[in-house]
Amino acid sequence: MRILVVGAGSTGGYFGGRLAQAGRDVTFLVRPARAEHLRETGLQIVSPHGDVTLTPKLVTAAAIGAPFDVVLLTVKAFALDPALDDMAPAVGSETMILPVLNGMKHVDRLRDRFGEGAVIGGACKVAAAIDERGRIVQFTGLQDFTYGEMNGSATPRIKALDAVMQGAGFDARLSPAITREMWEKWVLLAALGGINCLMRGAIGEIEAAPGGAEFALAFLDEVVSVVRMVGEAPSEAAVAGAKAMLTTKGSPATSSMYRDLQSGARIEADQIIGDLLDRGRRAGVTTPLLAVAYTHLAIYQNGLPASRGVATL
Repeated sequence: MRILVVGAGSTGGYFGGRLAQAGRDVTFLVRPARAEHLRETGLQIVSPHGDVTLTPKLVTAAAIGAPFDVVLLTVKAFALDPALDDMAPAVGSETMILPVLNGMKHVDRLRDRFGEGAVIGGACKVAAAIDERGRIVQFTGLQDFTYGEMNGSATPRIKALDAVMQGAGFDARLSPAITREMWEKWVLLAALGGINCLMRGAIGEIEAAPGGAEFALAFLDEVVSVVRMVGEAPSEAAVAGAKAMLTTKGSPATSSMYRDLQSGARIEADQIIGDLLDRGRRAGVTTPLLAVAYTHLAIYQNGLPASRGVATL
């Protein structure tokens, strides 16, 4: 099975690198500058599960010669549109597109561009970043990758994908409820991101402040109320887990969006908070905390240099 990984950043580089290390047929679609760096240094992973330096197969958009069996889409949500143009030559009539972006807006964009049947569901959890040397550094042992048909069916193609993903050096799981799990991930991302960014602190710091735990739970309630109206309702276990995680005493937990904000980088404000707010408004759900969070993040995003983009809704 030929796999094209779109992006060799912290997520695509990590999971794609582990797949390549396990002997899978993996090619990375990268920009020319990233390709040059990877050719010079190799794809380097620093991880609690073992460090590795690989010589990856690379391709740029202009050099894609034939469709791939799987396109693993790992770019940031705000980079989706140019990525769709770049990967289009790799998508054939039998290609599975496996996105692991945040939120759900990308699913609509992929279906509009390539057809509903091309898209399968995916969700991953890994705490990693690209360091100043261009290495992929994994901070914790978490490395979960879940996938499945959006309608939950056990098709031959998803079983074939599962066979490729198993034993590849990370925790892979075929899910019959991937759509619900994607919505559940969005619930946690939106709540954690909004809480961290509004309060400018880690979960433990917020919990220790007067009214901090109550604020966190109120924010989560708004997020869940929107998802129950416009998406697939999260399970009781998922909501209970989110409540516990967002109010844990002494927790250092922060979202990647908060870490990006602290470093002055572009953030996924539209995709994680703005789109959820917009869906809630159209469904008639009142979400004052989500609205404040989006305004707050949009002010930050609009203050970035023009080359980094502007938040819109």
